[in-house]
Amino acid sequence: MNKMFLVLEREFMSRVKKKSFLIATILVPLIFPAIIAGMIYIAVQSEKNKDVEKVRILDESNLFVFEDEKKYTFTEVEGTLERAKEEFAKSEDLALIHIPALDIYDPKGITFYTRTSPGVSMVSGFERDLEAKIKNMRLKEAGLTDEKLKELETDITLASFNLSETGDEKRSDAKSTFWIGYVMGFMIYIFLFAYGAQVMQGVIEEKNSKIVEIVVSTIKPIHMMMGKVIGVASVGVVQFLIWIILMTAISFVGLSAVGLSMDPAQVQEMANSPEASSLQQNEKVMGMIEMINDIPIMQITLLFIFYFLGGYLLYGALFAAVGSAVDTPADAQQFMMPIMLPIIVALMGLMMFVFPDPHGSASFWLSIIPFTSPIVMMGRIGFGVPAWEIALSMGLLVLGFWFTLWLAGRIYRVGILMHGTKVNYKTLARWFMMKN
Repeated sequence: MNKMFLVLEREFMSRVKKKSFLIATILVPLIFPAIIAGMIYIAVQSEKNKDVEKVRILDESNLFVFEDEKKYTFTEVEGTLERAKEEFAKSEDLALIHIPALDIYDPKGITFYTRTSPGVSMVSGFERDLEAKIKNMRLKEAGLTDEKLKELETDITLASFNLSETGDEKRSDAKSTFWIGYVMGFMIYIFLFAYGAQVMQGVIEEKNSKIVEIVVSTIKPIHMMMGKVIGVASVGVVQFLIWIILMTAISFVGLSAVGLSMDPAQVQEMANSPEASSLQQNEKVMGMIEMINDIPIMQITLLFIFYFLGGYLLYGALFAAVGSAVDTPADAQQFMMPIMLPIIVALMGLMMFVFPDPHGSASFWLSIIPFTSPIVMMGRIGFGVPAWEIALSMGLLVLGFWFTLWLAGRIYRVGILMHGTKVNYKTLARWFMMKN
């Protein structure tokens, strides 16, 4: 067992001492916020500098009135549709909307012309605008005046709270929860591929260099494999903890620079100050800070580390087994799809099942099955998962990675000494069944 720790130490130190590790560890917490800030800045500037687009309207029904907006100006044209299309083709206008004579209770035949395929948001925006206008026409026919229609318009923002059995209230935010779950799940998805590939590549390199033939004469292959897998995992944990510390420090420095704090006492003081009523624009900022204070950051961090380690150990052993069975990374491609498929299913499950219904049966089972739980459970955590489900998921994940370590170890012990062998699934099965 002590020899396994020697392998673990070697794997850890050889990677931590690399310049690439130091550069990535320090720069990632700086690069990602900078990239996000840069993208937001570009989006804001693009929106500010965007030219007002011209849209032509051929309304044969004479029912619609279009008012100029921030993005678009509308010009009504007359004549036939063919003539309108010819003139539009010669112009530099954005679009031509043709509204035939229609029944507002069965509005069909409205056509949208552009020179190139328009964005989804643009088409959806015009559809919503036309739907609202037709709805208002129907309401007017029912006897409602413009004044009454304006009175009927309202804007609702739900203040969302989680209510416990004891009556305690806790602020919740579905959008923030969505992003927390997505980011955490996606990070595990990336880490599984990145660090799993490192294990496989390391095994292939040592196998081809013949070093492993000397090493296995003094250490059991299963201990060597576990040392490599756990050693690379420890590098990932250290790197992640450094990122958490750096990002937390950067966040506090950034908030302090703009006169804000994550301290709940200061947030409450700001909310109760005489200036608070005259600073309505800061309500969302203070609400966001309050919501962040309610997020169980320590719990999420600890669970992330557990699911990262559990998922990595589960898949890392399989990557090591594949690396031991082949001589080049190209030969490994045929065995990668069965390993990658559950990871891809888990990421797709986040979007298709967890975010629409985090407590549904599909979300539950995907967060319990060991091959998908590391990604899916992290996506569900922010939505409030019962403690027994988390405990069950963690227990099954522990059993899962011990099973894959045993399974991969039986292949690794034979494959690590094989060279020039044409390997297929039948060969792997034979190695698995082979006695010591």
